[in-house]
Amino acid sequence: MSLRKTLQGTGVALITPFTPDNRVDFSALGNVIDAMIEGGVEYLITLGTTGETPTLDKQEKLDIVNYTFEKVASRVPVIVGIGGNNTAELVNDLHKFPLDKAIAVLSASPNYNKPSQEGIIEHYKVLAKESPKPIILYNVPGRTGRNMTAATTLKLAHEVPNIAGMKEAGGDMGQCMQILRDRPEDFLLVSGDDLLALPQIACGMDGVISVAANAFPKEFSEMVRQCLKNDFAAAKKINDPLLEAYDLMFAENNPAGVKAFMYEQGLIQNTVRLPVVPLSEGLHAKVKAYLKK
Repeated sequence: MSLRKTLQGTGVALITPFTPDNRVDFSALGNVIDAMIEGGVEYLITLGTTGETPTLDKQEKLDIVNYTFEKVASRVPVIVGIGGNNTAELVNDLHKFPLDKAIAVLSASPNYNKPSQEGIIEHYKVLAKESPKPIILYNVPGRTGRNMTAATTLKLAHEVPNIAGMKEAGGDMGQCMQILRDRPEDFLLVSGDDLLALPQIACGMDGVISVAANAFPKEFSEMVRQCLKNDFAAAKKINDPLLEAYDLMFAENNPAGVKAFMYEQGLIQNTVRLPVVPLSEGLHAKVKAYLKK
């Protein structure tokens, strides 16, 4: 099975809704999942960093994965996020997490340790060997503190059989184009940056794993579909009004920004876990004003 064929389009890095007393709100999560699928997104990602995974305990993570599979009920593919900076612990998670219904595992490169490129390569080789599902690399240097170079990505793509794709959120268009030029034919490459999704698909990317689609699943996924049909004029008409939303979402913190939008849409409570805090009053007012427009 080629992930590049299966995961064309928009994947949503699902938020984790919380109750006002900071428990996982499974009822709201179910509503969010339904809204994403009804909005036309092609697949879902559970336990991404947008899901506030650094503040979820192990049991909460297991409960969220199991609930997500139950609620999705095979309507769309589901990717499970298993990433971090302790390689041995991740191997343990790969064996213990319920991955039988997952299409792939999304794994962010190690944060804080700031390994060398060789360290990143060895880390992913271990994960790929132990994972029962294909690994999708995730380069997000703004969070990890270390960029995965094009050379690193391409070495893993060509030499490690169970590495099947990449979410690229480095923001470097030159690096993206180099990976696109030299990747294996069936290697999935998706944008991890909502703002750059349109031009990156124009360069050849296969879609996007989106934060903004949590709040705008219908509009965002249709924009991506128009890009994939090479109708960039139609895509731009949809994307242009969303540019302000992208700015508001990421001005202070993710997922506080997108959660403010979803709260105003009536989908979730406006609750995040420390050290993340809700949007400042002034910025939240701008979110409300944008949605009224």
